[in-house]
Amino acid sequence: MKISGASLRVGFIGLGRMGKNIVLNLLEHGIEVVAWNRSPEPREELKKEADGLQNLTIVENTDDLVKFLQTPRIIWLMVSAEAMDTVLADLTPKLSEGDLIIDGGNSFYRETLRRAKELSEKGIHYMDCGTSGGVEGARTGACMMVGGSKEDFERIEEVLKAEAAPNAYGHLGPVGAGHFTKMVHNGIEYGMMEAIGEGAAMLKHTPEFNFDLREVFRVYSEKSIIDSRLVSWTLAELKNDPNLDNIVSVIGSAGGSEKAKGEAHWTLELAKDMGVDTPVIQASVDVRDNSDKDVENSPNGFRNKIVAAQRWQFGRHPVKKN
Repeated sequence: MKISGASLRVGFIGLGRMGKNIVLNLLEHGIEVVAWNRSPEPREELKKEADGLQNLTIVENTDDLVKFLQTPRIIWLMVSAEAMDTVLADLTPKLSEGDLIIDGGNSFYRETLRRAKELSEKGIHYMDCGTSGGVEGARTGACMMVGGSKEDFERIEEVLKAEAAPNAYGHLGPVGAGHFTKMVHNGIEYGMMEAIGEGAAMLKHTPEFNFDLREVFRVYSEKSIIDSRLVSWTLAELKNDPNLDNIVSVIGSAGGSEKAKGEAHWTLELAKDMGVDTPVIQASVDVRDNSDKDVENSPNGFRNKIVAAQRWQFGRHPVKKN
């Protein structure tokens, strides 16, 4: 599929669950996209799903991606934090002064500051965009937290407006602000998900009542104080699998090696440096990191399954048994 001449054309690198859906959303909103992924399978998947949509070019290497973009270029990266430096090392020698890179992944904000400084010395602009809303949000309208200069924000606002849900994006400060706010967002998310899991475990294992959790969460999701997308996602998975028999009780966690640590761990480390006590976020991270010690059919195992089910619903994280 080849692009035609339209008003705005962006490069896009990284066609995983989030990246592919962002591209499809942009195409439907009239943004031209030149897309690349290191492995070919996601490129083929995008090609099939974008059948009938206009203004998409899928390339086989970054040389072609750069060639198809008019200067000054705009290139969105949706790759893991671990892969970011490798991608930049390949891409940046091919760019020109004034080109703009957007890191839409989950990088640690201090790494974002370092990368921005290194690229600015080459005349390349750098922005960070924390993206929330899961796979569904990427496809139909995400929440986007943006860091960078005001001028660069205005330059990409048409893209942001196309990808975001109504009124769901904002320029939150200079470079690094987007990833910092997304990091804190994910720490909050951990705590909220854990509280829902704990409450659900109490409801399921109370000796006095035989609650149908589907009915309880249906009511919770209708204008209650705790009504939220997380509660709705919990309800959706309970409807599919009332006892969560097909969900593992070991919660996927970013814990483990230093490289594997994710945003909630970063939140805790920074909070400690800042003198902010974070007992809720700390406890939720500890539960995830130690969930392999909980017996699957125990109350705590069910608590963990509720958290894992939420992760499946919004991110399609691998928590299913089959």
